[in-house]
Amino acid sequence: MSEPPKNHTPGKQKGKAKVSGREMAVRLRTAGKRTTSQQKWLERQLNDPYVAKAKAEGWRSRAAFKFKEIDDKYKLLKPGMRIVDLGCAPGGWCQLAAQRVGSTEAHPRVVGIDLLPVDPIPGVVLLEMDFTTEEADERLKAELGGLADGVLSDMAANTTGHKKTDHLRIIGLAEAAVVFAREVLAPGGFFLCKLFQGGDTATIITELKRDFATVRHVKPASSRAGSSELYVLATGFRG
Repeated sequence: MSEPPKNHTPGKQKGKAKVSGREMAVRLRTAGKRTTSQQKWLERQLNDPYVAKAKAEGWRSRAAFKFKEIDDKYKLLKPGMRIVDLGCAPGGWCQLAAQRVGSTEAHPRVVGIDLLPVDPIPGVVLLEMDFTTEEADERLKAELGGLADGVLSDMAANTTGHKKTDHLRIIGLAEAAVVFAREVLAPGGFFLCKLFQGGDTATIITELKRDFATVRHVKPASSRAGSSELYVLATGFRG
């Protein structure tokens, strides 16, 4: 989900406002020890209205609005559903899922899995583990008390700066998520996964069309302008 570049160090922020009409853009005066990519990421965060809105409304990240847009349009989440969120940190998608399916501490219906520790979220079981391990799918079924009705993945691989390598890593993560979804989804379930535009995504789409009744490309309005990210939504799992 929305994360700073690797080795991000916030440091002290000294900024000045550049006013254009009613808009105010923040430019950082001093970068300190930040790299160029870290500097650009921080400026995007400071000027992103969804970041401020997420903070004001209590969401863990701006990514919650992407999922909200998709669910508002396609009505994926229903009360009582069992949902798993892969690569769930910092937890914005888990928050929305728990709210909409009615997951509670007494009867949790949402499980989030991540390699990183995630601060507790009401109604969500958080597993700090690698979802690609052999025991992951059985552990998930045990926590949910059965098969999942939806598998979510907003994961993005750590970048190296080498475009081809980074794209292959992204595709590899998405393929692993597809394999996991096949193992844990109940018939009729859905799969929502982040991809990035590129030729290799065609193979994943072809695989999903074999297993799901409908496969769509989705681009939420809250995705950053210029971002190549898109989401694939597969519904009607054939089992």
